Amino acid sequence: QANLMESGGGSVQPGGSLKLSCSISGLPSPALCLGWFRQGPGKEREGLAVLSTTGSSTVPITYANIAKGRFTLSEDNAKNVLFLEMNNLQPDDTAMYYCAADLRPGGFCVPVSSSWADPIWGRGTQVTVSS
Repeated sequence: QANLMESGGGSVQPGGSLKLSCSISGLPSPALCLGWFRQGPGKEREGLAVLSTTGSSTVPITYANIAKGRFTLSEDNAKNVLFLEMNNLQPDDTAMYYCAADLRPGGFCVPVSSSWADPIWGRGTQVTVSS
C-alpha cells in the first residue's frame, strides 16, 4: 500500500528555518513526479516544488515562484525520502505541508496539482510561523 509520511514540521519564529521530510514506501510502480504542496488556513492548496524522476527532463526540479530563493527540494533516492528545506520563514508560510507522488503518465510534473495525472498524498505536517 502506497504511503507518504511527512515529518519535520513545527513552530518557528519569523526568519527561522525548517527541513521537512517525506518518507515514501509501498509504491506499486516508480513515481514519475514527486513534489511538495501546502495549504494555509482559508487558502487553496498551492504547489511549491516538484521533482521529475523520469530522466527525460533537462530541469528535473521546478519551483513555484513563491518558493524560489527560499525553499530547496532534494531527495535521498536510496532511502526513498524527499526533503524540503525552508529558510527565512514568514507568517504567511504557516500552512499544512504535503508531499505527493504521481505514478501515472499523462500529467505534467509542475507545481500545480491539477496538472498531475493521479497524485497520491501524504497526510501533511503542520508548519506555524509566529513571533
